[in-house]
Amino acid sequence: MKNNNFIVMAIDGGAGSGKSTTSRLISEKFNYMHVDTGSHYRLITYSLLSDGILPNDEELHLNLNKFKLNSVITGKFCKLIIDGVEVSDDQLRCENINLNVSSFASIPSVRSLVFDYQRSLVTLAEDNSFSGIVMEGRDIGSVILPDANLKLFLHANADIRSVRRKSDGQEDSIKLRDKLDSTRKIAPLKAPVSSIPIDTGVHSVDEVLKIITNQIDKL
Repeated sequence: MKNNNFIVMAIDGGAGSGKSTTSRLISEKFNYMHVDTGSHYRLITYSLLSDGILPNDEELHLNLNKFKLNSVITGKFCKLIIDGVEVSDDQLRCENINLNVSSFASIPSVRSLVFDYQRSLVTLAEDNSFSGIVMEGRDIGSVILPDANLKLFLHANADIRSVRRKSDGQEDSIKLRDKLDSTRKIAPLKAPVSSIPIDTGVHSVDEVLKIITNQIDKL
């Protein structure tokens, strides 16, 4: 039986804008399944690089066709696995992945590979008795879930976001990532139509959670 009160939430924003922290807190508070689509592109990047494939290689498409995508739900978090192999978060957030993920994510065939999979996760969340789904990324409210009940766009000053990434042990260039994400031809990073902007550099984590909670209560 479908839950008529099931909520679909899309959270978009650039690197270090607080998407993962916010999504995790929302998922815990409201029993929503949490999906980090950025990790999907990181995993694909990891898998292709492990096979010796670079973004401009002609063999890339052949490798993508071999990938079998599946999900593992741990607590509230839904994790993508490829060919039944789980990869640790540390492996997906190393410097080499940081340097290459935006390039791979701009390739149409890569985005096409995850498009139907990401959309299917709404049904997966419903089937697993979650009260909703919170999906984070860079094109969720505009491409993947354009009919989401609530769309949020998190943003913050680049310097603030750089400090956050370094505190997490990551050294990727925020300004470079922003440029790559916002100028790519396929699904560029931008605030989705009708999304609610939240400056996470101005508001504390608790304040951001309160703002979103108020929005959920209005649905």
